[in-house]
Amino acid sequence: MTDLTALSSLQDLKLDRAFAHLDVDGDGHIEREDVLALGARLLIGFGEAPTSSKGQDLVASLDALWDGLLDELDLGRDGRLTTDDFRDGMAEAFVHGGSYDPLLGPVVDAVARLCDTDDDGQVGLADLRTLHEAFGLADGTAEQALAKLDLDGSGRITTAELSEAAREYYTSDDPEALGNWLFGPIDSSDAVSESYLASQRRP
Repeated sequence: MTDLTALSSLQDLKLDRAFAHLDVDGDGHIEREDVLALGARLLIGFGEAPTSSKGQDLVASLDALWDGLLDELDLGRDGRLTTDDFRDGMAEAFVHGGSYDPLLGPVVDAVARLCDTDDDGQVGLADLRTLHEAFGLADGTAEQALAKLDLDGSGRITTAELSEAAREYYTSDDPEALGNWLFGPIDSSDAVSESYLASQRRP
């Protein structure tokens, strides 16, 4: 019988980092408010109103993603997730299950649309920097990510390429997948900025 929570060490590492992107107060748990706070940081960073088309898509997709994870783990509407819960839910729903396209995919696409600030289908370094800042990443990670993802050396990637990189980051166990570099080097101990985390911690 297949273990729907089984992950490779690479997938474990990437999902643990994904948990840290949400757990900005460092209390070891994430709740709906943490997920919506990420959405708020993205909207503020890109100067997008929550009532705009892009803003509404992002908020609605984040809400649906959170509900889907809670359903996967049978935690109820008011649940909160530990690192293990988050990893198990992501594994069951998106790595081994079939919920990527209906649940996580819309979030990824909504974020890619936000990054495409001039609606030309392209994402540049300034856009990636804003994205990384919203995720609380250390300075320089956007440059490292773009260097790996920009295969033609144009200094930009398409929104489709950004979405595919996210799919690889959250689901792939291939150590050569370019999407592993979406948030910078995955083996970097300072990939999530300690100064950022400290500034977000509640008293």
